[in-house]
Formats: sequence, structure tokens, C-alpha cells
Amino acid sequence: MEKGTSSSSLKAFYIILGIVAVIGIGAVAKSVTSKSAAKAATEPVKISGVDDPAKLAEMAKGVTMGNEDAPVTIMVFEDYLCPHCAHFTTEIEPKIKTELIDPGKAKLVYHDFPLRPETGSFLAARAARCANDQNHFWEYQNVLFRNQGIWGLPADKEPLFLNYADGLGLDMDQFRQCLNSDKYADVVSANLELAKALGLDGTPSVLVGAQGSMDRRLSDYTLPSIEAAVNGVMKRGVN
Repeated sequence: MEKGTSSSSLKAFYIILGIVAVIGIGAVAKSVTSKSAAKAATEPVKISGVDDPAKLAEMAKGVTMGNEDAPVTIMVFEDYLCPHCAHFTTEIEPKIKTELIDPGKAKLVYHDFPLRPETGSFLAARAARCANDQNHFWEYQNVLFRNQGIWGLPADKEPLFLNYADGLGLDMDQFRQCLNSDKYADVVSANLELAKALGLDGTPSVLVGAQGSMDRRLSDYTLPSIEAAVNGVMKRGVN
């Protein structure tokens, strides 16, 4: 938990977050695209409203897998250069999809948590959201996690990010324009602030909840723990 955040205020924040996650938010932060589109935004940007839990939750728009009306929400916070996140995404997430998402028990909402944005994880988060503009978020995310050891090394990561987009058959003019701008810099920055406000200190972090409260922050990210949390929420009633 961050310094200066009381347990009561944090609990209230989790309740607000749960309401956002379960019923959705119509108004989200508007991403701004640089007119010059000359340089990609690679670092968090300053955003207003981070002290207002409801506003911050609105700005930190996640990416959803599954039925928006699913009774339980699984929130996942990840960093694209986190090895444990790569394991979660490539090995555990497919099982979550099969066991919990496809049957309609839960939806998964992904949030960016670039712990070390200067290493390229911030730009990677923006790249994935640029791919999401063309409905290829999850495929692009998977490529990023599977190739951490490649794109994580060079200082100039844009050529590799462009290559990954090309490999997925994306419209390269659209993707390049998005990547070489500040589009989604505000959303990813809001995601980072949201993780901090929730007292998260590592990745991947997994929260489970419903009915207006993300009240289960899991101590691990294993499939049995996630299944138990989802079943527990369903058992107490989410209708």
C-alpha cells in the first residue's frame, strides 16, 4: 500500500473500482494523437484527476476478454517485460479462457502496469492498444510476451513492434501512425496510477469480484486460486 493511503480509503476505492468493472463506464479518457506524429510517447504523461477514485477508474480503461455481462470480473495488471506475466499470459490465461470465460462465468479485464516504463514496457503497452484499434489486442499481447527476450534488448524497439504488427496482418499505415504518436499515453498512464492507487506492488496482480466490489486480491496467480475466487463470488450470489 502506498504511503498516506488509509485502509478505509483503499477499501472505498476497491468498491468504486468494482462498480466500474462490473457495470462498465460509458465515458472514458480521450486519447490524444500528436499532430506531428513524429515521435512515439515512451514515458508516462501527467494526467489530472488521479486523486478522484471514480475519475481515475474511468480514465484507466481496461481491455476485456469475454462477455461484458459475465457475473464475475477477473482484473489482471501486467508489465510486458515481466517474466511471470509472460508465463501467466501464455500458459494460464488460455486455461482461464477455457474454464471460466468461455462458459460465461467470468470476464477478464486487462490493465497495464508498466513498472519500469523507461525499459520499453510503456511503449509496448501503447503498441498493444494500437493493435486493439484493429481488434488484434490479444494476439499482439501474446507476441509481445513470447518475444520479451528479443524486443527487450535493443534501445530502438519500434522496428520490432512494427514487425510484429505486420506479422499479424495489421494495416501498417494505421498502426505506424498510432505508435508514432502519443495516442493512448494518457490511458496507459492512468492504468499505472490506478495500480498504484490500489496498492499493487508487483506483476502480475490479480483481483476478482462482482456486484460493485473487487474485494478479492489474490496472493498468487495460479489457475486453482483464480477458479476458487470466481466460484466463491458466484456462490455468495451475483445475480
